[in-house]
Amino acid sequence: MSTKQKVALITGTSQGIGLAIAEAFLEQGYLVVGCGQRPLSAIDSSSFEKNYPNQYFYRQCNMCNLEEIEQLVNYTQEAFGRLDAVVSNAGKNVFSGVDCSLEDWNKNFDLNLRSHWCLAKASRHALTVSKGVFLVMTSNHAFNSLPGCAPYSISKHALVGLVQSMTLDWGRDFRTVGIAPGFIDTEGNQDWFDSHDDPEAIRNKTIAQHPVGYIGKPQDVAELCLFLADKASFIAGTTIVIDGGRSTVMADE
Repeated sequence: MSTKQKVALITGTSQGIGLAIAEAFLEQGYLVVGCGQRPLSAIDSSSFEKNYPNQYFYRQCNMCNLEEIEQLVNYTQEAFGRLDAVVSNAGKNVFSGVDCSLEDWNKNFDLNLRSHWCLAKASRHALTVSKGVFLVMTSNHAFNSLPGCAPYSISKHALVGLVQSMTLDWGRDFRTVGIAPGFIDTEGNQDWFDSHDDPEAIRNKTIAQHPVGYIGKPQDVAELCLFLADKASFIAGTTIVIDGGRSTVMADE
């Protein structure tokens, strides 16, 4: 099958930021292939099926498995005949500190670094044909982190280098841009609030640490992704921080 519609491949779409990115691209008229570790039966995609019939296609995929990554890209090309944008969004917090176990170190780098590189290599040819864009989801931890946030912060820092290297080596074929969100109000962050004795107090303290006076929404990141895909043809090789000014703060108290 070949389509005139633009096609986006977005990883980690079962919840949070990835789900919002998928919806933003769907609203813009893209055909979207999404993926996550959970099977379709375990996620709520009813709104997509209702609002975007025959436009959203979900595949279960382990982004630490090279064969599954290649199958995901091959499915997209075979099903639609093109690939215009990849949002490499899959990732997970691994906050163990520098003195982490080898298991945590490997688990972190397999998902938070290696998977992005593998997806980039697998989708390189299709993006070259379309002169498309590869968006890498990193984090503001790539630039300024906190105690105990390694090895996550280390892999996110490495993704900045991946964005630069892809642009240096492949920049004439397609664009690569990094996106570094700060504190975004997702299910995972709510779990962090709820882990405290007074979740509301911690939420208010977190909000106060942001110069803009609020914390981000998944839709904020989604809109940036869509802009970079459709309206930013001269942006490449850089990583854009989207954190409400949080990284400008020298000290909280």
